[in-house]
Amino acid sequence: VVRRRLLQRYEHQPFISCLAGFYSCRWKRYQRERAEPGKCCCNMVNRLKVSTHFSFCFSLVFLYTWGEGKNDYNSFDWYNYGNLGFWFLWSLVILIVAAVLFAYISLLLVLAMCLLAEGQQLYLHWSHKIGTFLVLGFSMASLFALSILWRDHRKTVRLSFQVTAPYLHIGAIAIMVLLAWPVALHAIRADKKVTQVIIVGPYLAILLFLFLIPLGMYSPCIREMGTLGPKPALIGHRGAPMLAPENTEMSFLKTIEHGGDGLETDVAISYDGVPFLMHDDTLRRTTNIEEVYPNDTGKAASFFSWDALRKLNAGTWFLKNKPFVGMGSLSKADQNQAKNQSIYTLSSFLRLADSHNKLVIFDLYRPPEKHPYRNLWLRKILDVILKESKIKRHLVLWLHNSVRSFVQSVAPGFQHTMGRKAPIEDLLKHNIVKLNLVYTDMSSEDIRKYAEANITTNFYVVNEPWLYSLAWCSGAHSVTTNAVHLLKDLSQPLFLMTPQQYNIMWILTDLTSAFLISLIFAL
Repeated sequence: VVRRRLLQRYEHQPFISCLAGFYSCRWKRYQRERAEPGKCCCNMVNRLKVSTHFSFCFSLVFLYTWGEGKNDYNSFDWYNYGNLGFWFLWSLVILIVAAVLFAYISLLLVLAMCLLAEGQQLYLHWSHKIGTFLVLGFSMASLFALSILWRDHRKTVRLSFQVTAPYLHIGAIAIMVLLAWPVALHAIRADKKVTQVIIVGPYLAILLFLFLIPLGMYSPCIREMGTLGPKPALIGHRGAPMLAPENTEMSFLKTIEHGGDGLETDVAISYDGVPFLMHDDTLRRTTNIEEVYPNDTGKAASFFSWDALRKLNAGTWFLKNKPFVGMGSLSKADQNQAKNQSIYTLSSFLRLADSHNKLVIFDLYRPPEKHPYRNLWLRKILDVILKESKIKRHLVLWLHNSVRSFVQSVAPGFQHTMGRKAPIEDLLKHNIVKLNLVYTDMSSEDIRKYAEANITTNFYVVNEPWLYSLAWCSGAHSVTTNAVHLLKDLSQPLFLMTPQQYNIMWILTDLTSAFLISLIFAL
């Protein structure tokens, strides 16, 4: 017996020394003096360092917030490109930094819990103290910057709760079960009843809240069998910009190849009156203008003649910059095709869509001041649609709102689309048959209300499977996406379950966790 106890002590000391070494950078010996009963508990807040807890909480919140914002990483990088003048995947860098910092602070917290469970005093090394405050500062500053510069991101996070809340609930319960062990140890070592209540009371209150929170939870993906609507149609945002250079013939062909139902683009007009496809005001990001016209890189795209525009390459930038996080490698044939892309005209775009019977929707950009077609641009665009391309009119989703009555008179048959929510009476009065809304305006109640009036809804830009699943469960008719090739493979929404299945999952989670926590406290 004595030999066994000595052996256990001998084997246990290196374990404590290892914990103390990582936490305090004291590798020569472990902390032999155990904390006095009650002392460890009474000073627990001081020992664990409140800053460590705050760093953990803020880093967790930021990591979840930024991770769920992956749908808009391209927009974030494009925003930074406009301010900095060069392209870089800042969104991916921030995600990696947030994940590393969260892993670091989580490890520190686990080490502290283990040392306290062994009754050891905590001596956080100065380097870890600096690291803790760096994590806290980075997380708080990042959350503050998001709230100021990207306010719509909060709406994205709120939408994510509609599909992830049931699983976040399970994760929170699992964390509470893991915390039961150190909480029970501290309560047992406390020498006063008041101290025990202070430790156990808040823990049980939080646990009870988590047990009951599903009563107020709502998710459109928790629904009865047979009530799910049809899969939303997929409209390629500037084609398939994760597979090919945006707004090029290759990009639209990729959308068609992967089964897209429609094509979205942006239309500008050249100095000599040729409508062409370009999203940015200038040509710097998506062409090789720095090589061909190095003195005109800041010049508005609309001030170039079509002869000048057609000399530019609109594909090499795509291979160089890789504009999307998680882009796969292109085949050799696709790389060669991308290298030879040029700026695409509206006329060619419409002919392509018409030949494959695809819907088209486009944003129209009025030429700037002193442009010869500033007051004639819409008529020129209508001429291309009606006379040059002769696309079937029911394929055109007309979005531009300023001269809608005129367009309805000269081009009956377009599907008129509104870019914002409005009362149903006003929409019907103007013959609106579709709404084109930013995805942060998604509401299953509004979708149902408009559908009852035969007004369908399209949401943009939806790239992530969880967001597409939410649109599907909410009843959206279509979405505009950069990821047609990914979303087309979804056979059903993610996180889809019946109320009965969720109730079973909820009850089993609560009962199992309650049993484990009771067992831990009893032991």
